[in-house]
Amino acid sequence: MLRPLIRLLSSLWRPFGRRGGGVGGGGGDGVAGRAGLLWSRDLGRCAGGEFSMAVVQANRVLEDQSRIESGPFGTFVGVYDGHGGPDAARYVCDHLFAHFRVCQVNSCCLDAEISSGPQGVTCDGIQRAFLATEESFIALVSQLWNTRPDIATTGSCCLVGVVCQQTLYVANLGDSRVILGKKVGSTGEIAAISLSNEHNANVDAVRQELQAQHPNDPQIVILKHGVWRIKGIIQVSRSIGDAYMKHSQYNREPINPKFRIAEPMNMPILTANPSIMFHHLEQSDSFLIFASDGLWEHLSDQKAVEIVHSHPRAGSAKGLIKAALHEAARKREMRYSDLKRIDKKVRRHFHDDITVIIIFLNHEKVQDHMQVPQFSVRSALDH
Repeated sequence: MLRPLIRLLSSLWRPFGRRGGGVGGGGGDGVAGRAGLLWSRDLGRCAGGEFSMAVVQANRVLEDQSRIESGPFGTFVGVYDGHGGPDAARYVCDHLFAHFRVCQVNSCCLDAEISSGPQGVTCDGIQRAFLATEESFIALVSQLWNTRPDIATTGSCCLVGVVCQQTLYVANLGDSRVILGKKVGSTGEIAAISLSNEHNANVDAVRQELQAQHPNDPQIVILKHGVWRIKGIIQVSRSIGDAYMKHSQYNREPINPKFRIAEPMNMPILTANPSIMFHHLEQSDSFLIFASDGLWEHLSDQKAVEIVHSHPRAGSAKGLIKAALHEAARKREMRYSDLKRIDKKVRRHFHDDITVIIIFLNHEKVQDHMQVPQFSVRSALDH
């Protein structure tokens, strides 16, 4: 019974575009382009409204990955911020959505009452998709251990949003963020509403959670150069990958000594279990900003929504990234024009890779889930 359902769902959600920013169906009306290390898709149509998308590279090899999928039950947004290399983020971008499709079917068949939303989207299915992606990536680490042990030290933050009719589902690992731009008051002012939990050791609640989980380890979080790090190594407490912080068999030679933990690992230090929430969309909910932490290092939530609210939709994601880069240049007492001339790798001293996806909500289209464009878009920059 499951196989016919999976085939049906796969046909409904089959990507029409090619990898690297290609789209099909109604998503092909935007303008995509590249200027140096900045790639953007200015504006396109999706289920429930319109989207703008952009990414700028700072690392020698781009560690951010992102994609949008639009289909009959809504819009899927994924922002994957890698660390320790690009492998985990690329893997998640390639596989998490496929797991999401299958797990939604399985969850609906197992229990239609589990946190179920319109068209069968469930919190349980989203969680299963994250854990299935983690399991398959760790299996890849095991497979490649003898030839590429360094893959055990790569990981990825994962921010996923699903806009389905009048409900937004958000699942998160790490410190990427989704912010709602909400109209308030009679004058149409815009307010920033955070819709995701951050899993970063610099957050008090995260440190307390880690200390409660590891009461016998006084070194579970360490302050180094003004930054809290788990075991003195990593800032995020939840991720896909980072096998060396979850399974003792990968925390040994031949991985780089800086990743090795001296004391025995009796339990996983990091987890791939996401924080999941849902939000019922209202008419005053104007747009959603999904972005990796590279944006939020330079712009506050409120500043970001004000920039989007006060500028045209077309190119809005690119505009947010440029605003962050202007701020990064200002902090280093240099001109933006000079920052743009700095090549990747050296750029990382000034800012991180930054990914931004903005969904502009059209509440009439959000409710009319059958008449939607079907397409797949993936950010496109050279690796």
